[in-house]
Amino acid sequence: MSTITAAITAVGGYVPEYVLTNEILSTMVDTNDEWITSRTGVKERRILKEEGQGTSFMAIKAAQQLLSKSNTNPEDIDMVIMATATPDMPVASTGVYVASQIGAVNAFSYDLVAACSSFLFGMSTAAKYIESGRYKKVLLIGADKMSSIVDYTDRTTCIIFGDGAGAVLFEPNTEGLGVQDEILRSDGIGRKSLKIDAGGSILPPSNQTIADNQHYIYQDGKTVFKFAVSNMADVSEKIMKRNNLTADDITWLVPHQANKRIIDATSRRMNLPEDKVMLNIHKYGNTTSATLPLCLFDYENQLKKGDNIVFAAFGGGFTWGAMYVKWAYDPK
Repeated sequence: MSTITAAITAVGGYVPEYVLTNEILSTMVDTNDEWITSRTGVKERRILKEEGQGTSFMAIKAAQQLLSKSNTNPEDIDMVIMATATPDMPVASTGVYVASQIGAVNAFSYDLVAACSSFLFGMSTAAKYIESGRYKKVLLIGADKMSSIVDYTDRTTCIIFGDGAGAVLFEPNTEGLGVQDEILRSDGIGRKSLKIDAGGSILPPSNQTIADNQHYIYQDGKTVFKFAVSNMADVSEKIMKRNNLTADDITWLVPHQANKRIIDATSRRMNLPEDKVMLNIHKYGNTTSATLPLCLFDYENQLKKGDNIVFAAFGGGFTWGAMYVKWAYDPK
């Protein structure tokens, strides 16, 4: 019996229509295009502005796009994993709602939260379910409405984040394609460096927390940057060495789109030229759980069966990791 591996067989994506450019941001907060671009690489980001629409709206759109493009019957999906840091609401799982709305009536679902590493950790989780042999179709969605937790008077965060969603379908493969290896890590030292103070069980919402702006994301930029540069680059280099891969063997690096300087540092450690690095931070900013699948969505037509791909991410907590994948299909 052939060994079962977990392969990505379809990709979908969605970004909101509204484009928040650096020029527009400069009218809202003390900044300018040159300052933002030189420090982050972001030129514009998409914002979901319509009232009453949350992360699930974008997740549903991305999933529907994938299902339509791949001609997949949602009733055949066994499981839906929702990677997000901005669920629609506390307690009720956003993934469960998304699964119901797309017609995945035979699937079970849950949310997976690991900040900007949520989708990468979700890839590992989805792969394990497929490799077990019990599940045939696992839909992994990464989506975040970061604009819902960003303070647009705080230039350390509002310049970085955007809204978006991406989805991938995992299915069994017996050709040796799909997920090959992973290195996943976490360290609670990052708990205070990237967070939202209020709204959780330690500091429930109150008039005072609202008055103190404690429901917006806070980032200690220097600390996060230092840890992200060293750890994301480190695991990417390690996974190459562990699998005897050289820069010539790697077709693509799919990095979390947090900051162009972090991406550059990772690719340099891997000795990869720029044309092997997927990049769309200039268009979308940091969409947190959606960055990796949106890269695949944008570059799907350039991917070929057998391509060696390294995924890398770093997120709050801290969480980080790298994954080595052999791509399973040619452009359609």
